Amino acid sequence: MALVSATEMLQKARQGKYAVGAFNTNNLEWTKAILKGAQESNSPVMIQTSMGAAKYMGGYKMCLHMVEDLIDSMGITVPVALHLDHGEYEDALECIELGYTSVMYDGSHLPFDENLEKAKEVVAKAHAKGVSVECEVGSIGGEEDGIIGSGELADPQECKQMADTGIDFLAAGIGNIHGAYPADWAGLSFDRLSEIADITGGELPLVLHGGSGIPLDQIQKAISLGVSKINVNTEAQEVFAAATREYIEAGKDREGKGFDPRKLLAPGTDAITELVKQRIEWFGSKDKA
Repeated sequence: MALVSATEMLQKARQGKYAVGAFNTNNLEWTKAILKGAQESNSPVMIQTSMGAAKYMGGYKMCLHMVEDLIDSMGITVPVALHLDHGEYEDALECIELGYTSVMYDGSHLPFDENLEKAKEVVAKAHAKGVSVECEVGSIGGEEDGIIGSGELADPQECKQMADTGIDFLAAGIGNIHGAYPADWAGLSFDRLSEIADITGGELPLVLHGGSGIPLDQIQKAISLGVSKINVNTEAQEVFAAATREYIEAGKDREGKGFDPRKLLAPGTDAITELVKQRIEWFGSKDKA
């Protein structure tokens, strides 16, 4: 099945009050694990590459071909969108031209007027090629590829202006954080989320960044208020590392050819697949393909 834009899958999620998981990939194993989990769950899925991860894997073209080829070789039949996560302006334009089916232009660190103008340009170029667009208002807490956000609450009026550019889904700061959540985290601001959902028309899919570590009850409430895309990265990294550590500490890499990377990386890869399947259950997208 060919890659698809994320617009339709997220509109269906918004209407059906569930969310699509957007899982960041970091290598071949990660990508296979995400696709396997989505296929086994019969769920639409978004595979994301950050700017840094794409560079690590050999560039955006390499990432595109890897995902396309795996969809073909693995016999994947569920809808899959390939999405640029937290892309700078030039990176978003590059991915649009290369064949990504969805991009995030993140200008949240810029003055709002500049963010808005560049968002309009990205939307025009993306929609001309059938590519879906995500933009951000109110920076997300923590750090993502050098873009640091303090986790402020997005201004609803700015969210309305951004929505009016024609973007397909909106990431808005509601107290969420990239990476691990601190013990004293105040939780998501559902009042602000409700304001944003109302002022943007009640139909625009909203995006929850920093989905790793948010309790299930808060995730489900966020979905009920309009969140239709939830990003997951840190948790996948954590389960991969834990499973790999267990394998090595048990001495399995010293048994026979246990050092073979196909064996060494298998426990971590399987752990990601199980996490993907669990999060798909949490988000309500199982059997929604």
